[in-house]
Amino acid sequence: MRMSRRMENIPPYLFVEINRKIAEKRARGEEVFSFAIGDPDMPTPDNIVDKLCQAARDTDNHRYPETAGLPELRRAIANWYQKRFNVSLNPETEVLPLIGSKEGIGHMALCFIDPEDVALVPDPGYPVYAMGTILAGGKPHYLPLLSKNKFLPDLDAIPAEVLEKAKLLWLNYPNNPTGAVASPDFFKRVVQFAKKHDLAVCHDGPYSEVCYDEYQPTSFMEVDGAKEVGVEFHSFSKSYNMTGWRIGMVVGNAEMIDALKRVKSNLDSGIPQAIQQAAIEALTGPQDAIKKHNAVYQRRRDLIVDLLNDLGLEAKPPKAGLYVWAKVPDGYTSLDFTNDLLDKVGVAVIPGTGYGSSGEGYVRLSLTVPDAMLVKALSRLAGWQNARNRFTARK
Repeated sequence: MRMSRRMENIPPYLFVEINRKIAEKRARGEEVFSFAIGDPDMPTPDNIVDKLCQAARDTDNHRYPETAGLPELRRAIANWYQKRFNVSLNPETEVLPLIGSKEGIGHMALCFIDPEDVALVPDPGYPVYAMGTILAGGKPHYLPLLSKNKFLPDLDAIPAEVLEKAKLLWLNYPNNPTGAVASPDFFKRVVQFAKKHDLAVCHDGPYSEVCYDEYQPTSFMEVDGAKEVGVEFHSFSKSYNMTGWRIGMVVGNAEMIDALKRVKSNLDSGIPQAIQQAAIEALTGPQDAIKKHNAVYQRRRDLIVDLLNDLGLEAKPPKAGLYVWAKVPDGYTSLDFTNDLLDKVGVAVIPGTGYGSSGEGYVRLSLTVPDAMLVKALSRLAGWQNARNRFTARK
């Protein structure tokens, strides 16, 4: 059996390895509290689940769906963008439902990247941006996201020889894992930069509705010229707690949308129609659950950030998203600190280097720890310093 050479460059997905370590400890009877994975712990709102159950009994939904999605779902997405961001979209040509935004992100590289082509990828960043590029035969060029630049990429620092080969620019705000946000002025600069260097922009915006302290994130599509150069991926997972239903969307440049539709039509058979109808209910039904969920996340955010700072880990409360990005204590690498927490107090976090080399010195904590577990998890986390002191004394 001979695997393709590309498999040599594909590591196991980050969360798979984290879950394996947690499972090993739990198999030994050890209690582990995980801040690792950003999977909303609160259930999908009842009205959405009720619609899904009703639609599942409709025999018309038992057949193959269309790749392009239901026309009424595309219209609902376009109407939601108009209402939420004042962005006008043609539901026939500028909207495409996805089997979760991760699927569309992974496939977009196949639309643009030939062997040796370059994609500009944020570092730290969601691993799928780079992995999709590699699977398509291309090369990621990593753009460091640094605290001194407010975790925005320095576009002017990209070497000219890299820009000559670059076809795609990936962005993600509100950002995973740093929690950073981007302003309209930054997005305007991105549009100008993309036009100058003939780049297609892919903005990943699944956290736009998870926001705090009256902050309202901006859509890349709001900026003049955005549809000329790019698309925006979005998801029902974080806004409506629908991670298990696997549905998202991409909107924007019609040529890019058509290319992705052609790739998908050859690789998948569309989204189950009952799930599409549940997504329509999510967009058009009551929106009060979003505000309620955000209030829960904000309370958790404040508790976690306060504790981290008490322990000497520098952490700022994010304006949006599901994550706290915290500096590790002096003398630790990201991985060392992650292992120390897991070994000494049974608390799991994600090392910043899991998202790229520029994540060194940080760890990511998710806000999706259920309230029933959060107090115990924070108590364990608070005990890390005492556990470390006891261990050091024994040495």
